[in-house]
Amino acid sequence: MKKYWLMKSEPDAYSIDRFKKEKKTLWDGIRNYQARNFMMKEMSVGDEFLFYHSNAKPPGIIGLGKISKSASPDPTQFDKKSKYFDPKSTKESPRWHCVECKYVKTFKELISLEELRTLKPLKDMMVIKKGSRLSIQPVTKKEFEYIVKKGSQ
Repeated sequence: MKKYWLMKSEPDAYSIDRFKKEKKTLWDGIRNYQARNFMMKEMSVGDEFLFYHSNAKPPGIIGLGKISKSASPDPTQFDKKSKYFDPKSTKESPRWHCVECKYVKTFKELISLEELRTLKPLKDMMVIKKGSRLSIQPVTKKEFEYIVKKGSQ
């Protein structure tokens, strides 16, 4: 059964424009066990996600992506030059995994976090809760469809 997600990226690190240009990417560099577990155990090829620009002015949902390949070891954990290098991780026993994502769409306008907080159908979304910093979050089908409709107007 298809699942829906919200995945955050800082636009300075990886923007929707770069995603559109590259068409697909590994969602690497995640160093939170809960987010990693979502990728390893919950995400499947065909799942869809809301692309969220975090640490931006303003932060918000800017587009859509789709999971195009299931989780595999994150190559950045083995790269000594990467800021995501993990000396405790080995090829035989990797600690970090990532999914491959395919670009789908950029919304005409960003739906800001401030606006998301005013929309009643989204009142239970994790991203609008104070202190919610998780970079990968599940969303319901209804929340996803509501945002896609709003972003397509």
